[in-house]
Amino acid sequence: MAFNSDGSQPSTSSPAEAAATTRDWIFPSYSFVHSTHNIRRTPRRRRVSSYHPPLAQQFNSAAAASSTGDDSNSFTTSSPSFRPRGFEFGNYERSTRLLADGPDGPAAAAVKSNDAVSLEKETQTTYSEKTFSKFFRSGLRIRPQLAFSVSIVTTVLSSLLSKNFTLHKEVTELQDQISKLNVRLRLCNLLDSPDVYNSSPQDVSIDPNKSLKIAALLVSIMLLVLPLLFFFKNVDYISSSRRQIDNNSEEVSLNKQLAYRVDVFLSVTPYAKPLALLIATLLLICLGGLALFGVTDDSLADSLWLSWTYIADSGNHANSEGIGPRLVSVSISFGGMLIFAMMLGLVSDAISEKFDSLRKGRSEVVERNHTLILGWSDKLGSLLNQLAIANESLGGGTVVVMAEHDKEEMELDIGKMEFDFRGTSVICRSGSPLILADLKKVSVSKARAIVVLAEDGNADQSDARALRTVLSLTGVKEGLQAHIVVELSDLDNEVLVKLVGGDLVETVVAHDVIGRLMIQCARQPGLAQIWEDILGFENCEFYIKRWPQLDGMQFEDVLISFPEAIPCGVKVASSGGKIILNPDDTYVLQEGDEILVIAEDDDTYSPSDLPMVQGGNLPELELNQKSFERILLCGWRRDMEDMIMVLDASLAHGSELWMFNEVLEKERERKLTDGGLEIDRLMNIILVHREGNAVIRRHLESLPLESFDSILILADESVEDSAIQADSRSLATLLLIRDIQAKRLPCKEAMAYQTHRGSFSQGSWIGEMQQASVKSVIISEILDPRTKNLLSMSKISDYVLSNELVSMALAMVAEDRQINDVLEELFAEEGNELHIRAANLYIEEGEELSFYEILLRARQRREIVIGYRLADTEKAVINPPAKNERKKWSLKDVFVVIAEKE
Repeated sequence: MAFNSDGSQPSTSSPAEAAATTRDWIFPSYSFVHSTHNIRRTPRRRRVSSYHPPLAQQFNSAAAASSTGDDSNSFTTSSPSFRPRGFEFGNYERSTRLLADGPDGPAAAAVKSNDAVSLEKETQTTYSEKTFSKFFRSGLRIRPQLAFSVSIVTTVLSSLLSKNFTLHKEVTELQDQISKLNVRLRLCNLLDSPDVYNSSPQDVSIDPNKSLKIAALLVSIMLLVLPLLFFFKNVDYISSSRRQIDNNSEEVSLNKQLAYRVDVFLSVTPYAKPLALLIATLLLICLGGLALFGVTDDSLADSLWLSWTYIADSGNHANSEGIGPRLVSVSISFGGMLIFAMMLGLVSDAISEKFDSLRKGRSEVVERNHTLILGWSDKLGSLLNQLAIANESLGGGTVVVMAEHDKEEMELDIGKMEFDFRGTSVICRSGSPLILADLKKVSVSKARAIVVLAEDGNADQSDARALRTVLSLTGVKEGLQAHIVVELSDLDNEVLVKLVGGDLVETVVAHDVIGRLMIQCARQPGLAQIWEDILGFENCEFYIKRWPQLDGMQFEDVLISFPEAIPCGVKVASSGGKIILNPDDTYVLQEGDEILVIAEDDDTYSPSDLPMVQGGNLPELELNQKSFERILLCGWRRDMEDMIMVLDASLAHGSELWMFNEVLEKERERKLTDGGLEIDRLMNIILVHREGNAVIRRHLESLPLESFDSILILADESVEDSAIQADSRSLATLLLIRDIQAKRLPCKEAMAYQTHRGSFSQGSWIGEMQQASVKSVIISEILDPRTKNLLSMSKISDYVLSNELVSMALAMVAEDRQINDVLEELFAEEGNELHIRAANLYIEEGEELSFYEILLRARQRREIVIGYRLADTEKAVINPPAKNERKKWSLKDVFVVIAEKE
């Protein structure tokens, strides 16, 4: 039965009306679908399929009939949108049955049932799609470039997989056809054998390795694609989910957390970069091997080996045949190029890091019995020179310098030093002596001597740093085999450093040594040059050695037992190794005693048979009482109070000490009092204060410069940090003082004076200054060794090369720590010291004596003669050769002796 479009039965059942009603059932309107299923959905547009020509032609003919007014062959609907359901998915048979059976036929009932089910499924599908898309739109923030890259990779892999399946299907069909043809061929040849029927199943059966290869290919693709998809699509979603779970925690995205974990792994884990490269290489070999196993006929082992060859040599993939193997081989080769690029980068970084470590001095020093110098100062050059001279007899040594400077800069500065290293190797390392790891880097526990240099600058800060360095050295776990020589700037800090270091520490107080040395040289001209010869390793120096063959001999006989050395003292074993300078003649050497001598080197002297020497008697002289002196100090030093106390102990009563500097008088008294000086208790000297600048001529002219017996030009405290500036100031003060003295000398006395000290004429300004130098002695404190040449050529002043002398003392104590006791006594206020004596104390005019005879005569005054300076020479001779040879002496000669302080 047919129905109208409104659902009522028609009065007639003509074919045209039946067709119309049938069209209404076939193509239900939107209202009918809504009332039947009670589901609101957006009608989908259908496209007329060109795949079924008869129905399309029928639809076109119906449309033409409708345009001409003929309803018998036209498809009409009450719905505004014309959607022929019969054309959906090209369902031609279904549409035909609907047209033939009518609305009440079994086809119509099936349509109703199928429509309900399809609508249900479409609704669920649409809902799922919306939920899935909403999930990704809310949780994903995919960058277009990454999405495009992932899509390309997925498309390539999908095409590869599809191609592989297609080829596999074709191979299977061909095998089936070959099997059937073989069977027919055998039947045709009347091969009625059981083998025919037994062989056909084997030929038709599929190789079981094919499924394994497909699985391997799928696994390789999934392992490659899924991590990328998960990371790029879900990283932001997971981080947002974590933020929603814990709102109180800090909002840190997952990609930042992953980046942080990777950074920690690469920073903390040893050999993290090579390990990551190894893992990436193995992963690429495995994935590539699985992929090759899936697209080729090779075994898994051969595929893995082939994958490695593609990685090792990108040109091996040129022999691949087929689309699948070629795509896989190209991918593996591309990954191999990345792997080897990473490997080259790691190797390059490792080599660069190693060279950078060597360049910056971070590598470890593997040395033993070397000298270690900690710190950097202006004294380093002189110290290295002295150590090189000391090691020359051993064929050279090793000196390691560690300071908080760049290694290249240190090596460049050392290379500029104008001296011969004499086979000694100097190794520089950059580091801090306060860090145990840096100390271990320079093999501090295996060094034979450690020298801690004072830094240029504030004295208190320098000594504090030296103290911390000693604490670090005493904290070395391996222990120290060496003794520590510490240079200090202030005498007050010596007790604290010795308290911390204990028996390992030997201290050299630079300011105290130089201050005392300047006072000695000011009162005894020429003594500075003698100290340079004794302290340095270039000429003669102190050595201590045990000679068993001298046991039981008196010290008077020991004095003349060494032709190449001069004995100066004894290290007494019974007194705990105490060194006694200038002992009594009657002292008898005991077992274990050692002899202190002045010699050229430690292997250049040895005792010999006693010579026959008669000393004779000393000339009879009247003892002269000490006369008062007038001394001028230009400049201000930190240890000024110590110098004043030494002068008060050595000068005659009534002597005057003039102090000329820019420090205010009240400030001077406060500094002297704070330093421990009690001005009221000075016994022999009177302090005279004058304020002024030592480089301004009119300030100097206000002083009675022609009346001073000695003038000491000190490196002023305000400029002592700069050696060049301090020396320039001292040199300017010297020239001004000498010029003022020359102008104030009487003309007759200047004309009558004949100088033999230099080659300058009397009319020149240097000649006039040399004439003025006879009236008073000027001692200049020089910091830079290059300034020494200017003063040596002009001969207008004596000088004390403070930095070089301190370096010499440090080198001597570093080579033999026992020498420090000798130097401390020679520079102390009490005990023995070096003196320059006139010849008339020991000889008569024109008397012919050997050096041994003069040595024995000096023993009558409890003195030890160590050298002499002839009247026509400017340099003293210490430890002279041919001591038993007789020569004629002059009263103008002078002798250098070790004697008790007067």
